[in-house]
Amino acid sequence: MKPTVKLLTEYFVRTHGAEPESIEVHTLGRGSHGQGFRVSFVSGGRPMRLIVKTLDGRIGLGHDHPSDRAAVFLLARENYGRLPRHVQASDVLAFDPGRGIFSIDGGREYYLVMEEAAGESYFGDLEAMAGRERLSGRDRRRIKALVSYLAGIHKKKKGSPGLYYRKLRDTIGHGECLMGVFDTYVDGAGFTNLAEMADIEKSCVDWRARLKPLAHRLSVVHGDFHPGNILFDGPGSFTLLDRSRGEFGEPADDLTALTVNYVFHSLMRHGKIAGAYDEAMRLFFEKYIARSGDYDITGVVAPFFAFRGAVVANPMFYPGVTPETRAKIFGFVHGVLGSDRFEPSEVNGYIEAGLKYRERFI
Repeated sequence: MKPTVKLLTEYFVRTHGAEPESIEVHTLGRGSHGQGFRVSFVSGGRPMRLIVKTLDGRIGLGHDHPSDRAAVFLLARENYGRLPRHVQASDVLAFDPGRGIFSIDGGREYYLVMEEAAGESYFGDLEAMAGRERLSGRDRRRIKALVSYLAGIHKKKKGSPGLYYRKLRDTIGHGECLMGVFDTYVDGAGFTNLAEMADIEKSCVDWRARLKPLAHRLSVVHGDFHPGNILFDGPGSFTLLDRSRGEFGEPADDLTALTVNYVFHSLMRHGKIAGAYDEAMRLFFEKYIARSGDYDITGVVAPFFAFRGAVVANPMFYPGVTPETRAKIFGFVHGVLGSDRFEPSEVNGYIEAGLKYRERFI
């Protein structure tokens, strides 16, 4: 939006304690990322000119969300003055309809304040499954509650191919996602190496090309639907924490964030997916497909399982896991990436095929 004379005048009054004697806003050229405005004003009898820059969130380029644009400007504010001969940046402005234009400059770190949530994380349920061949009644009720919730939010679609492409791109290349997680694998973490990680990354890039035509799948998502972010305070009552990486994405991201844990916890305890964990994996996908009507979900999960597999195999996040278990997680990742469609009943087959595939790297 254009910074109007009225909004800028109110900003100067708040920040400088006085209203400019005169002020004008002139539109400058538009670039590929945004637009510039020259603000000419007189303050204390002294004429001054400043430039105000905007970013366009409608064209992608990683600027889709207001938080993206804020991050760009905060980085510019920090760095402009550090380079010789570069223009100086004096402030970072924000706009809110109720508050007008105001400064967010000056911070060195930032904090999020939120309400407290009660309940026990779903990790407790995963641990309890270890000693059971079958799911308990409570296990099944909770899985159905989680499925119902996800199917409900995923039905809310958004027509934005650019945001869908971004979700696929971020899943592979974002610092918090696949490549960023792999960058924390110091010296291969004792069970993998650069060649294997690169192979997984390249396979995910190929999957991105396959999924880009499916932008109609863009849905409301949580974005980090893992057990630690799910707090149950009853058989089917839960509260969620830490929604991440935007409002919209691919539903497969939410499903894999949770269901990879059935594989992970079962591998730690049984060396394969078995017992209650196997039933949980099958039940989750069966009920989700029935509730959502998304029969294509099993054809799009592969790169998302790769990202989540990299997370649960990571020694930084889970230091007590054996190299053998980590190797089997990577086997699962390879097996899923090499299959056109994920079959919840074939997890052990994916692990076996993936372990054989890994022999070319290890």
